[in-house]
Amino acid sequence: MRNFPQRRERKARIEIIPMIDVMMFLLVFFVLISTNVLPALGMKVALPGSSQPSALKDEPLRITVTVDHEGKVYVDGVATPLLELATRLKSIAGERKPMIIIAGDSQSNLQSLVDVLDQLKIAGMPAASIITKRNP
Repeated sequence: MRNFPQRRERKARIEIIPMIDVMMFLLVFFVLISTNVLPALGMKVALPGSSQPSALKDEPLRITVTVDHEGKVYVDGVATPLLELATRLKSIAGERKPMIIIAGDSQSNLQSLVDVLDQLKIAGMPAASIITKRNP
């Protein structure tokens, strides 16, 4: 009778290094995606502070008009000359009444804000919200 050597039973091992790699990949993925999932508020500007800010309401159509510290105007992140602002807003809005949000840099000139408000009136959108950050 022939005897075959007994196979040693191997215990299952959990490899931890690949699991750590996968977890780090998922962490980086979700951090990068979460910054893009948040509602875009136009260009990055240093917002002025307010002691009594209110939360933004979810509107079906929201248009962000940004005024940077140099007085340049952006509509949803796209540079727009001030004189073309009214026509651009009309073309985006169409027949709908959008919520207009003005995000101005804290170092921007007040005249730039008044010019933007004038263009909003020309576009038939007399109401707008000015976004601020909460003062500590």
